[in-house]
Amino acid sequence: MSSQVLDRNLIMDAVRVCEAAAIAAWQLVGRGDEKAADQAAVDAMRTALNDLDIDGEIVIGEGERDEAPMLYIGEKVGKGKGAKIDIALDPLEGTTLTAKAMANALAVMAWAPKGTLLNAPDTYMDKIACGPGYPAGVIDLDKTPAENVAALAKAKGVDATAITVCILDRPRHAEIIASVRSVGARVHLITDGDVAGVINTADPETGIDMYVGSGGAPEGVLACAALKCVGGQFQGRLVFRNADERARAARVGITDLDKKYDLHEMVRADAIFAATGVTKGALLDGVRVSDGFVHTHTLVMNSASHTVREVRMKRPV
Repeated sequence: MSSQVLDRNLIMDAVRVCEAAAIAAWQLVGRGDEKAADQAAVDAMRTALNDLDIDGEIVIGEGERDEAPMLYIGEKVGKGKGAKIDIALDPLEGTTLTAKAMANALAVMAWAPKGTLLNAPDTYMDKIACGPGYPAGVIDLDKTPAENVAALAKAKGVDATAITVCILDRPRHAEIIASVRSVGARVHLITDGDVAGVINTADPETGIDMYVGSGGAPEGVLACAALKCVGGQFQGRLVFRNADERARAARVGITDLDKKYDLHEMVRADAIFAATGVTKGALLDGVRVSDGFVHTHTLVMNSASHTVREVRMKRPV
């Protein structure tokens, strides 16, 4: 099953799907309309997916929480033949970033054999992540941020002051930020885009050692697919604020509401991950039009071979 899903042609199909969504969203960059940008990305991604020889089902789709246009959970995509795959996607991760022409907006997608991606409800998730090369269990969601910084610093062989932690800039994270800074570590605040925040822990050039905080559960699955390809550690626990959110979990078959998931429980088989830059960021360049050509920059990863490719596309407008 995995070898079928991770066919080389399908890897490049994933690239083309993300490129289509990114180009569509880019046309709304800086225009102040988050919903229009998201809708453009959704429509382009759906059209591209439905042109593929796959039997795909969306298990992580657009968020109900933001009243976004949806590629909805359970939607069938593709021509209904070929590989049977679970698809996790965010056609535009960073709608606000796009509307305001800010850095780090992405079109993101992951797929894996049918039945192997966590069908996470559209709720929040407490998350912690670090890159590869550390002993198993070096980070733990049940420890304080300060304790995790100390453990990571010890494993890295550096002082805590040499550790940088990426955190979403939200009022709910005030205690986390204070805990990280209490041991002298640096805090790298981001306004949006926690998929990129998690992935950055696996790229030494970003200078990010750890990600911690609460964000969307669907984005957690996408980030885990990326880390599965390049190595790293992740733990997550769903956060339920009301009965409606607990009901969402029940609808997708989650019964243990307090479970602490690790990376391999969220992505249980080999996976493909692809992301195309919409606006320029730390991870990818954004869409650019020059001299009658559109340029894109895509990162595509394959966990079966642990390969990471950068794909730059240039085509006439």
